[in-house]
Amino acid sequence: MTAIRAAVIGCGDISAVHLPAVAALDGVELVAVCDVDPARAAAASAAWKVPAFHDHRTLLLEISPDVVHVCTPHDQHVPVALDCLAAGVSVLLEKPVAHSVAEAGRLIAAADALLCSPIGTTTPTTDDPLLCSPIRTTADRPPPKIGVCLQNRYNLPVRAARERLLSGELGAVTGASATVLWHRDAAYYRNRPWRGQRTHSGGGVLINQAIHTVDLLSWLLGEVVDVRGHAGRYGVGLRDVIDVEDTANILFTHAGGATSVLFATVTNAVDEPVTIDIVTEKATLRLRGDLTVTHADGRVETVAERRAVTGGRSYWGVSHELLIADFYRRLPDPEPFWISPAEGTVALRLIDQIYERTLL
Repeated sequence: MTAIRAAVIGCGDISAVHLPAVAALDGVELVAVCDVDPARAAAASAAWKVPAFHDHRTLLLEISPDVVHVCTPHDQHVPVALDCLAAGVSVLLEKPVAHSVAEAGRLIAAADALLCSPIGTTTPTTDDPLLCSPIRTTADRPPPKIGVCLQNRYNLPVRAARERLLSGELGAVTGASATVLWHRDAAYYRNRPWRGQRTHSGGGVLINQAIHTVDLLSWLLGEVVDVRGHAGRYGVGLRDVIDVEDTANILFTHAGGATSVLFATVTNAVDEPVTIDIVTEKATLRLRGDLTVTHADGRVETVAERRAVTGGRSYWGVSHELLIADFYRRLPDPEPFWISPAEGTVALRLIDQIYERTLL
C-alpha cells in the first residue's frame, strides 16, 4: 500500500503532539513541515528530517500531501484550511475552528460544498487562484476530509460518562459544574503575542483553554438553549500585556432544563486538573481525569483514564493520538469526519455569546 503523505503547518507548541502522533502511525509518512518563523521551521525540519517551508501554499504546490495538520495561530486556521481543501488535501484542524464565528462559517460552507458536490469535479472557495484547480473525486477517492481536534471526546472517562447519561440508567440530569483553573503568566503571552491579541486569537481563556470544557458540557448534557455570564481581565500582571479575558464565569441552560456552570481562569497559581461534576436523579458523576460515579444506593464505580506519555503537556490529556489515528482510519470512508467544522463550531458559538455581552 502507498503511504499516506502528511504535513504539519505550524510548528509551535501544539505541533509537539501532532508530529510524533503522525510518525507513530503505520502507513503514514511525514513529508514536510511549515512555519512562518524560520527558526521553528528549521528546528522541526531537523528533528523530523523532512523539508521545511515558510509558506503553506508553496508546500501544497511542491509536496502535494494527502493530509495537512493545521497547527497555526487561530486567525490562520480557516485561510490555511481552505487552501488545503482547494488543493484536494484533507485537513485535521486544531481547535478552535476559527478565531470568530464568521470565519468558521466560511469553513463550514466549504465543507458543505464538498459534501454536496457529485462525484466528478468540485472547487471549494479559496483566496489563492493558484490553488483553485478542480478537485477530481471518484468512488475510490472521496473528497478531502476535514476534522477538528476536540480530543477530550476520546477520553475513556468522558465516553463512559456519556454512555451512562444517554442510557437513562442514572435518571435525568439536574445540573453540572466545571472548572478550568490554570496559570498563564505574562511571559506565556509575550512568547507568542498572538495569544493575547483578540484580533489574532479571537479571545482568551474561553477560546484558548476552556473551549474543550465548554464542548464537553454541551456534548454530555445536550444542546444549550441559553447562555449567561461574563468574561473579564483581572490578573494584575496581565493587564498591560493582553487585551483578552483571563477569567470567565458562565451559566448554561440545556434543552432538557438542566443547568451547568463553568468557571475558567488562567490566573490560578498552578495548573489544576479540569473538573466536571454532573448530578443526576440517581447518581453523581465526577470527572477528575478519571471518572467516579457515586450511585444513590451507595455503589461507587471508577473508570480510569489512560496513562500515556505524549509529546505535549500533561494537562492537554492523552487522547490527541487517538483522535489523529481515528481521523486517518476514516479517510477512506465516504462520510465526513464526525467532529466536523460545524460540530466544532458549537462551542465557539456559545463562547461568542459571552464575548458579545462583555466589554473588556
